[in-house]
Amino acid sequence: MIWYPYEQMKTMKEPYRILDAEGVHLYTKDQKLIDSISSWWCMIHGYKHPELTAAIKEQADRFCHVMLGGLTHEPVEKLSDKLQEFLPGDLDYCFFSDSGSVAVEVSLKMALQYNTNQGRKRPLVLALEHAYHGDTFKAMEVGDDEDYHFAFDKKEGVVHIPTEIPALEDAFELYHDRLNCFIVEPLLQGAGGMRMYDISFLKRARELCNQYDVLLIFDEVATGFGRTGNRFVADLVLPDILVLGHAVTVANHKVFDAFYSDDDRLALMHGPTFMGNPLACAVALKGIEIFERDDYMSKIRHIEQISRQEMENFSDPRIKEVRIMGGCTCVEVHDPKTLEGFQQFAYERGVFCRPFLNYMYSMVPYVISDEELIQIFDVMKDWFH
Repeated sequence: MIWYPYEQMKTMKEPYRILDAEGVHLYTKDQKLIDSISSWWCMIHGYKHPELTAAIKEQADRFCHVMLGGLTHEPVEKLSDKLQEFLPGDLDYCFFSDSGSVAVEVSLKMALQYNTNQGRKRPLVLALEHAYHGDTFKAMEVGDDEDYHFAFDKKEGVVHIPTEIPALEDAFELYHDRLNCFIVEPLLQGAGGMRMYDISFLKRARELCNQYDVLLIFDEVATGFGRTGNRFVADLVLPDILVLGHAVTVANHKVFDAFYSDDDRLALMHGPTFMGNPLACAVALKGIEIFERDDYMSKIRHIEQISRQEMENFSDPRIKEVRIMGGCTCVEVHDPKTLEGFQQFAYERGVFCRPFLNYMYSMVPYVISDEELIQIFDVMKDWFH
């Protein structure tokens, strides 16, 4: 029996069985659905993209996996070289893993050991209120959403603050000599409620991290590759460590140099079995190529334009706020009961949505057409009508 994520198994409704998928569509036995949330935000190219499928098949004909312990291979070398060229600043050192949560764990481990390797004891992490960084243990600790992690006691090693500059400055004033890092979802907090905030907060964070030698970590698992309307938020404010999904933790020279030594004890002792998987690396390389070649940033700007045109002025007494940024649109309601039944309502109208708590939202594949995007928004608005 499958144990499904984020579900009370005793009361959950039967999940929709997907028989096929192509472009922006999912197919059940009786319905063709526009996937409005890109399978938890990751399917930016849509489904069954012929070039991505070909890249997987071509690599599978060679080999599907070898470990990176004592071995290496062309796909991981090419992807590392591409990311070094593709990412801003001196984010040059790629540590591969197998999920966003694990990549976050690696970043936090790097930050703590960065200080330990230099003989400094800095046990605290600064993080945001309403943060979500994954479901492994340290990732839960820096998260701040009891709807996901209420069963686990909060540890004393994390300080959470709102996305307000005075709170940021106060935290550095109080804790700077004990902080090893400040980790954020930059500009857009995903599972914490699609909360959006201003770049000025991150610019001030960068200044304070520089002043007190605290590492700045951007978790761009959800925000990277254009989702906020920026290629990466790291293009605007440069972090010391960047976390990307499916999955890689990228460090700058300062971080890497703290581990580079003749002393084996200063090495980063971490190694997921499927890190740098050749199939994943091959498809990632092709995905970046398509992202650049097909000018996805223009597609995202157009998606945001249509989103604002359709949703920015939409209102209803039950709606608290409509938020739009890049490829994300969120309708926050006052009462979560307002959204009960919406998923089935959307299904019957040819759209797959997955609202949570007080939030109805879209994070669409970038290959979506105007007509398909407007259909999603029409379904959202029809729910309130």
